[in-house]
Amino acid sequence: QVQLVESGGGSVQAGGSLRLSCAASGRTFSSMGWFRQAPGKEREFVAAISSSGGSRHYADSVQGRFTMSRDGAKNTVYLQMNSLKPGDTAVYSCAARRSVGINMDPKNYDYWGQGTQVTVSS
Repeated sequence: QVQLVESGGGSVQAGGSLRLSCAASGRTFSSMGWFRQAPGKEREFVAAISSSGGSRHYADSVQGRFTMSRDGAKNTVYLQMNSLKPGDTAVYSCAARRSVGINMDPKNYDYWGQGTQVTVSS
């Protein structure tokens, strides 16, 4: 059974940091991504990483503040979020693809975690 389990969400003041984790089980995935959805808004792409971890892509809104990484041995990906802003408040979900290649469209991901809440106060 394939599972993606996120952890690490919480509440933080603006300028603070959080690290999200997503542990995958059931199989090894190719590329993985992080997405977020704020109340009343559509799900949006945050970051993605290739199977080797050598290629990464970020949304413009988080470039330079967020870093995605992966630990192949643990089958886990991380999202280090620094300099957080109130606009980063959302439910963050990790997703995994069976296909090779980084992708920013949530429709191209096959598996999803349950999501973890990140709240940034001003």
